[in-house]
Amino acid sequence: MCDFDRKQSGDIVRQGAGRDDADILACGIRRGVFNCGMSFNVIGLGEILWDILPAGKQLGGAPANFAFHARAMGARSRVISRVGRDPLGVEILQRLQALGLPIADIQIDPSAPTGTAGVRLSPDGQPCFTIHEDVAWDHLAPEKNALAAAAEADAVSFGTLAQRREPARGTIQALVAAVRPGAWRILDLNLRQHYFSRDIVETSLRLANVVKFNDSELPVLAQWLDLRGGARQQIEQLARQRALRLVCLTRGAHGSLLYSQGQWAEDPGQPVAVKDTVGAGDAFTAALAVGLLAGKPLDAINRRANQAARHVCCCEGATPPLPDFPYL
Repeated sequence: MCDFDRKQSGDIVRQGAGRDDADILACGIRRGVFNCGMSFNVIGLGEILWDILPAGKQLGGAPANFAFHARAMGARSRVISRVGRDPLGVEILQRLQALGLPIADIQIDPSAPTGTAGVRLSPDGQPCFTIHEDVAWDHLAPEKNALAAAAEADAVSFGTLAQRREPARGTIQALVAAVRPGAWRILDLNLRQHYFSRDIVETSLRLANVVKFNDSELPVLAQWLDLRGGARQQIEQLARQRALRLVCLTRGAHGSLLYSQGQWAEDPGQPVAVKDTVGAGDAFTAALAVGLLAGKPLDAINRRANQAARHVCCCEGATPPLPDFPYL
């Protein structure tokens, strides 16, 4: 996320991360972090909405944020979602076009409104969401063009929120199932409010080959799936139980842990001046997907993903511009 030799999407380079001599940019980011001009097809699947923040509305929804950042890193990315036939829906389409994202896979609902979420920020920039119900993306349909796009994807990111009700739940599960076996199917757990259940999580884990969650979500998984011991032991058990190719634990300011096929990568995190954390996890997921597709070493993927997340934390809103330098 320039033109990497196309590898099998299962290839993760095992050697060391290599030398990084470039200058440090704002928020601890080095030159050579983000854009790589890759030719991979990447999909953000699920909700798209307006986050109503204290400073005004911002384009939001984890899949949309993921697709935006993946495109900024060089992937050919798109969002599969649904908006209402209303002014907010028109604004979303215009915003996506302005960001360079295609709108062909954004469905238009004739009656349900475009999604919105109220966002309150704590003093340390942590968001608290109030996500409105029975909106357009709850009615996402398995249209032919969406199924065709899924079948051509090299990586897809999906979560639990957009599966909170039918028909979107069945549509998302059908689209992820349509992704070819060798592609990366990334479950970004994102447990929000009361919009998740053990059944949704279990079904999503069966569809995924990568799962990402944070340190407040791991105890939920541990209780439901009978994972024992400390965080590393629980992650290893989860990977074995579910035949996952990679498991990711994010820990906020304390960085993240990646585990893949017996190999660990840990990034301790770095302090930054946080404006808000909205979308930081989605930037992390985008960098994770880009690194996996490019066959980067696990340590390098983890480092780049944390750099992307820190950059978003230093900015307002979920989709600030990323520094336009190669992901090398």
